[in-house]
Order: sequence, then structure tokens, then C-alpha cells
Amino acid sequence: MSKNRSSISRARSYREIGEYWDTHDLAKYWDQTEPAEFEVEIQSEVTYYPLDSRLSERIRSLARKRGVSADTLLNLWVQEKLQEKKA
Repeated sequence: MSKNRSSISRARSYREIGEYWDTHDLAKYWDQTEPAEFEVEIQSEVTYYPLDSRLSERIRSLARKRGVSADTLLNLWVQEKLQEKKA
């Protein structure tokens, strides 16, 4: 974030901005807002693969125990396996 403060909240960080809007209603400040234009470039692509339901449940269970999503766990495992094959 730039050194400037946010125009409405007077916050100096993204965290402070979030905390401000957690306790304030944007409707009260709507007349102070400006339209914004920006571009979003999505770099990742999601591909789905079929998985046996019993295997899927085992993965979800293990992911919960590790405190991560099943998607994250599977991505880590695939990355590890591909690194092994590369070496």
C-alpha cells in the first residue's frame, strides 16, 4: 500500500482498512466513493479429474487432519511426485 492513507477510513494499511469496514456501513459513505477501473489477469487454471468416491473421502479426511483443503493436499502430492520423476 502506498504511504498515503485510505481516503475514507484514514487507514495506513490494508489490515486497518479491513478493520474499519468490518465496523462501518459503506451505504453511509457511498457519496464519497469513486468508480474504479482495473484489470484482473487470472494466471492459474483449474482442471478437474474424476476420483473414486472412497479415495476422495480418504483424501478429505487426511486433509482435515492436516488442516488443509483436499485441493491443497492433492496439489502438494502431485508436485512432490512430479519432482521425484524429474530427479
